[in-house]
Amino acid sequence: MHRLTQNQLDPVSILASVQSPAAGAVLLFIGTTREQTGGRATASLTYEAYAEMALAKLAELEAAARERWPLIDVAIEHRLGPVAIGEASVAIAVSSAHRAAAFAAGQWLIDTLKEVVPIWKCEHWADGGEEWVHPGSQ
Repeated sequence: MHRLTQNQLDPVSILASVQSPAAGAVLLFIGTTREQTGGRATASLTYEAYAEMALAKLAELEAAARERWPLIDVAIEHRLGPVAIGEASVAIAVSSAHRAAAFAAGQWLIDTLKEVVPIWKCEHWADGGEEWVHPGSQ
């Protein structure tokens, strides 16, 4: 499963979506909005995406992860629109028979997502400034 949403992410349901009696490992990564970036106070973030292309890229990532590791299930969900401090902007859940595959796949998925998926982040600074961060530069 992979989707983009304007709604707050629900880590419990995302985690539940990949659980299986065959899984000895279920991993959940949640990326949240931190209050400081590079020494600057953050007020909030806004995410925008080229949705059709982003969903296609997420599907490619899921397929590639399933080819590289023996995964039982994968869920990737990314938030669009405004995201407040402390709120989740991305969630990745993977399940596998063993933990090594779950950890490796989860890390690869988030790292690769940030490099290749056309989702742009605007950092809104507490001082009133803002800056767009493009995929691959994060």
